[in-house]
Amino acid sequence: MIQYIILATGAFFGMLSVIFGAFGAHALKTFLSADQLHSFEVGVKYQMYHAIVLLALGLNNAPISAAIYWCFTIGIILFSFSIYGLILSDAKGKKLRFLGPITPLGGLLLVAGWLLLLVSAF
Repeated sequence: MIQYIILATGAFFGMLSVIFGAFGAHALKTFLSADQLHSFEVGVKYQMYHAIVLLALGLNNAPISAAIYWCFTIGIILFSFSIYGLILSDAKGKKLRFLGPITPLGGLLLVAGWLLLLVSAF
């Protein structure tokens, strides 16, 4: 059952990254500066990379730790979505500064997910 949840989460984040990527490339292209657009794309890329990892984990028949799943899932939300919020709010002239410290926490969770995956390989 957990494999289906992991697959669904990976598919959901993958779908959103395609939508956000297209939104950034087309709708936001004239709205954002080059630096803002680059940062937005970083959020999209990291979201897609980790969506693919979740899909691979969901397709794998080996048991996977719930901690790995949660590190990747919460890491994606905190990292990528805080970048989206920072960039979009900055473009509107009302930067949500409280999101700034959230981005590295998300990155730390992504790193923790990779570390837990490495440890589970042994």
